[in-house]
Amino acid sequence: MVMLFCDLRDSLHFLNMVDYSFEYAAMKQFGIKYVCGIDEAGRGPWAGPVVAAAVIFNPNHIPDGLDDSKKLNENQRNRLAIEIKAAALGFSIAFIDAPKIDEINILQATMLAMRSTLESLSPEADFALVDGNRMPKLDVPCQTIIKGDGKSASIAAASILAKTARDDFMIECHENFPHYGFDKHKGYGVPAHIRALEMHGPCPLHRFSYKPISKYR
Repeated sequence: MVMLFCDLRDSLHFLNMVDYSFEYAAMKQFGIKYVCGIDEAGRGPWAGPVVAAAVIFNPNHIPDGLDDSKKLNENQRNRLAIEIKAAALGFSIAFIDAPKIDEINILQATMLAMRSTLESLSPEADFALVDGNRMPKLDVPCQTIIKGDGKSASIAAASILAKTARDDFMIECHENFPHYGFDKHKGYGVPAHIRALEMHGPCPLHRFSYKPISKYR
C-alpha cells in the first residue's frame, strides 16, 4: 500500500470535508499528472450487477456539492452525475453481472469491476485512490482510503457515477421484470422484494450465491 503524506489533507479532514487534497498529495509526492478516484456500488443487493467507476478531474473544474453518494438524495446524485461527466478529464464505468458474481464471489467481482474501469479510463491514470481498505490489483500505484467517498473529490465523484449508473440499470430492468420492484429498491433485500420472491421466485438478475436467493436453486 502506498502511503500519502499531506499536511493540508490532514488539517482539512477533521472537518469531514470532501476536497482534492489527496489528489494533490499524490501528484506532489510522486510527480504525476493524472490521479483517478475509484469506487463501487451494489455489493449488498440480492439482484443486479456490481458497478465500479473511475474519475479523473482537472483540479480547476470540480463540481460543488460532491459527497459520498449515500449521503445525497436521488435528485442531487443525478444532477451531480451530469456535472461530473461534463467536468471530468476522463471517466469510465464497468458492470459485472450477477452470473459472474456467482462464479467468482462478490469481493472478486468488485475487484474485477475496479480493474475494468481503470483499464477503460482515458486519459490513463498514473495513480489511483480507491475507496475502502481492499487493494485491487491494478497496473498503477494506488492508495486505499477508508470512507474515501466522503474525503476525496475524485472518489466521491466515482461513487456518484457508480450509484447512478447502477440505479438507472435497475430501473430499466424493471420493464422486463416488473414483479420485483427493482425500480424502487434496486435489488436490495427489502420486505417488498422478499414478498416478490416468495410469490414469483428469482429471475436471471438474482445472485444465487447469496443465501436469501440460494434456497430457490
